[in-house]
Amino acid sequence: MSTMRYPEMMIAPMRAQVRDLGAQELRTPEAVDAFVADSRDRTAMVVVNSVCGCSAGTLVPALQAALSEVRPDTLGTVFAGADLEATERARALFTGYRPSSPAVAIFRDGNLVFMLERQQIQGRTPADVADALVAGIEAHAPSRSGEQA
Repeated sequence: MSTMRYPEMMIAPMRAQVRDLGAQELRTPEAVDAFVADSRDRTAMVVVNSVCGCSAGTLVPALQAALSEVRPDTLGTVFAGADLEATERARALFTGYRPSSPAVAIFRDGNLVFMLERQQIQGRTPADVADALVAGIEAHAPSRSGEQA
């Protein structure tokens, strides 16, 4: 694991974009564990945010569009390159997937049920990524369709 962190003043606006969508910041491994454990009988989305262009240019607009249509029960975020230990813990829970950022995972009853990796975000339009997110949320929380959390 790298020990270099991005300066907080550099990433603060990017953190705020996802936090303003209603995401709880998960800055420690314990916060990640508690967030996922709290998904019993609920759908929890974990967003791995980052400084890369596909995060700001594609993922965040896609999240905005998707969450205006349907929302998971809970929404959390870690920031790759800043929340190093928390990001490492989140990625450890993404069983069967290589580390990537940005990325979006959905947990249901503490189990990973949906994963959107960087390779499925990069080079796609925000609308395409939003469609994938909406489908993922609806597949695992169909009663949430159209509701606002």
